[in-house]
Amino acid sequence: MLQKLTTGVTAAGTSLKVLGRAGVIRPYSPLTLARLARTLRQWGTGPAGGFASLALRMPERVGLVDELGELTFGELHARSNALAHALRERGVGEGDAVALMCRNHRGFIDASIAVAKLGADLILLNTAFAGPQLVEVLERDRPTVLVHDQEFTALVEEAPVGLRVLAWVDDDAARGDLPTLESLIEGRDGTDLGAPAHHGRIVILTSGTTGTPKGAPRSEAGVEAAVSLLGSIPLRHGWRTHVAAPLFHTWGFAHLALAMLLGSTVVLRRRFDPEDFLRTVQDARCESAAVIPVMLQRVLALPAETLDRHDLRTLQVVASSGSALPGDLATTWMDRFGDHLYSTYGSTEVAYAAVASPADLRGNPGTAGRPPYATVVRILDDDGREVPTGTAGRIFVGNGLLFEGYTGGGHKEVVDGLMSSGDVGRLDDDGLLFIEGRDDEMIVSGGENVFPKEVEDCLARHDAVTEVAAIGVDDEDFGTRLRAFVVRTADAGDDLGEDDLKDWVRQNLARYKVPREIVFLDELPRNATGKVLKRDLVHHGEDEPAADRDEQA
Repeated sequence: MLQKLTTGVTAAGTSLKVLGRAGVIRPYSPLTLARLARTLRQWGTGPAGGFASLALRMPERVGLVDELGELTFGELHARSNALAHALRERGVGEGDAVALMCRNHRGFIDASIAVAKLGADLILLNTAFAGPQLVEVLERDRPTVLVHDQEFTALVEEAPVGLRVLAWVDDDAARGDLPTLESLIEGRDGTDLGAPAHHGRIVILTSGTTGTPKGAPRSEAGVEAAVSLLGSIPLRHGWRTHVAAPLFHTWGFAHLALAMLLGSTVVLRRRFDPEDFLRTVQDARCESAAVIPVMLQRVLALPAETLDRHDLRTLQVVASSGSALPGDLATTWMDRFGDHLYSTYGSTEVAYAAVASPADLRGNPGTAGRPPYATVVRILDDDGREVPTGTAGRIFVGNGLLFEGYTGGGHKEVVDGLMSSGDVGRLDDDGLLFIEGRDDEMIVSGGENVFPKEVEDCLARHDAVTEVAAIGVDDEDFGTRLRAFVVRTADAGDDLGEDDLKDWVRQNLARYKVPREIVFLDELPRNATGKVLKRDLVHHGEDEPAADRDEQA
């Protein structure tokens, strides 16, 4: 009993310290505090309660900036109320589901809040889905309404839904009879709704890099989840944050959730362009930016004179997630823009597992970081036993945001309350986590275990390489070896050949890790969250003459 009480007091103290430092704990009048408590009790801590509380606390503050202009928190609240009334009239109620296929703009925010106010589930669709993937997901999860941008109209025409609504319209004359979010909002009653008895879930889909995307539903995050991230990433109340990461992705949506707590102004652009990213951060005077690693790569690939034209002195935090930072990307970014890069490791199913600070990345550019507050990471063997420090094994995670099981059935493996992330890694003596690779990507070459990520990182450190991916292929001499796919820098051209890169790997890694062959591409196939689609690389290079096989010691 005493131990539980002590633990509770310590947790409360940590939360107060972190939230106080972030500026979340602020002086409000007793009346405002009472209204806030009632709002959160009725509406929860998801988009409905989060944005309703912002409308109470700071209705006139600008909450959103996109290509159409600014919206205050009060306006976001009224717009979502109007949209919720309209959707309810069209049959959306508690326990139903609404699918959202939108880029980063106000329509995504309007729909997210409105659906939450109805107590319906929100299914976030990847904007890079192909038609068959999309139809399969919608047939499985059966949403009542599909909200999508006009550019996806042809893709979703066969979608098995009763009602489609356009979120972003490029050509009004071509929209046909489809209603738009603006038409549903305009002139409609914006008064508050009654709180639903059922709080809807957010269903985030897995990347689908190895098959049909799975739906991973997650209930509302509590304060503990925010404390975990804010304790490791120094975001502050009232900042302007450019969420460049897709909002349908775990990382982009996480920053929308943090904005509800911090009262941040969210700055959005529908598409990522590296120079526009710099211009947006500069012109909007953003203090933070949420990105995926490939965005950092594309910014750094800009000409030096382009980088020099933009002033990013307001930027204090660049928060990256979605995939590992390859090679020396972390230090290259910080050398150019300053030591403000934070990298978060996790997955759709476990959310976050580790955060690497600028100091961590300076000392170990390849680290995934340390488990944040209230997060447990264990490295287990195939029998579920913890392995010694420094030994590689399967990564298992415990925190307050583990998903509830896939919408189509099935679950991730759980051992003693900890969930598998699907990766293999190790913890060092300082508590830093290092990712070896996906547990299903390891190959055995000449009797030795090889993970593609180690070879990918090695190649990425070559000055003439911008991107790299590696996959296992059959080899008649060694069973399996790696085939690497490389994108060269613009100035490298054909001067960098296959033998040059094989020699580079041979100088830095064991000989059995040298790729059997290296295929040069203009770009790697990626999904909208920046992950390489390795399934699309499987047959690349098979029609080319096999490279000479290196002898291995």
